Amino acid sequence: MTPTTATPTTSTPIALADLATYRPVNRVPAEYFAQFAEADELADNIMFRAPAFRHHAAEDETSADMIVEAARHLTERHGDGYLDDVDVILTHSQLPEVPVRGCVGEVAHRLGLRPTTVLDVHNGGCAAFVHMIEIAGALLRANGGRKALIGLAQNSAGQIFTQEQVRTKAQAAVPGDGAAVATITVGEHGNPVLGTECRSFGQYSADMTAVAEPERKYWEAGPGQIHVGFTEAKIAKVLARGNRMVPEVALELAHRIGVPPGDLDLFVTNQPNRIFLRNWRDALELPHDRHPDTFDECGNLFAVGIPMTLDAAVEAGRVRPGDLIMMSAFAHAGDFAAAGAIRWNART
Repeated sequence: MTPTTATPTTSTPIALADLATYRPVNRVPAEYFAQFAEADELADNIMFRAPAFRHHAAEDETSADMIVEAARHLTERHGDGYLDDVDVILTHSQLPEVPVRGCVGEVAHRLGLRPTTVLDVHNGGCAAFVHMIEIAGALLRANGGRKALIGLAQNSAGQIFTQEQVRTKAQAAVPGDGAAVATITVGEHGNPVLGTECRSFGQYSADMTAVAEPERKYWEAGPGQIHVGFTEAKIAKVLARGNRMVPEVALELAHRIGVPPGDLDLFVTNQPNRIFLRNWRDALELPHDRHPDTFDECGNLFAVGIPMTLDAAVEAGRVRPGDLIMMSAFAHAGDFAAAGAIRWNART
């Protein structure tokens, strides 16, 4: 008799089996931007206090390049066949290099995989890692899949923020580049996902803008180089929303899974700047050693911030078997927020 496999249901547990990250070789000190700094009315804003370092992707290094490089760490760790049973691949790129399509098809091809489902997830922003865990779990359960690979690339630092007209601005020194991948599996083996909480706030989506001087659409030719359209008023709104949203979704999920915030072993957030990191830690009343970050080495990695910081914490021995990890982030100008909780056991 041929053994059968149970079809996953909406109540079937999922787990984060493992994750891996990639940092580009080019490690850029804050002094690089200091030499170009000009008078900027936002220079003293707490949002733009620069990290000591960040990494920049090479000029010809793409999102797919970085995601594939991160994925190679998984196969080096677990064996060449580790990804052979991947049924679902999701990718998120901060800056898609090609109009219309994302990089998921290229990633699948270069890794030699034949998934049943591929999906480029363009929204989610800094909260995309949790968002993609939720989506991957839903797709695996719906289609009877076994394993999903999620890949994220932050590639805008070396491309957008080093442009001649942009590198003089206060915002330029904060972002960094990097990539992360993770495998999601069906069942309780691995590091169980205890729950996710995703919320959309579409009323704030128009507050995140890309601008150039003189004004133009981003696909139109023109002398002005594209950068993020920050103003003092917009920054005030983003600070207020971010300070509220990240603890809010984390606390809501902690309540839903029955865990007092003080029992969290690790709180891993996105890392826009030091003021957010401090305020989020204070809101959950957690000590500094339970809220790791990679900000001073990597800068703001947007969607890659959570997996990069979690992977670094695991590598440093800061995560023990049985630890409860809460991940939480907000995106863009506050149009999305998400939290996810896992029970860490081991890399599998």
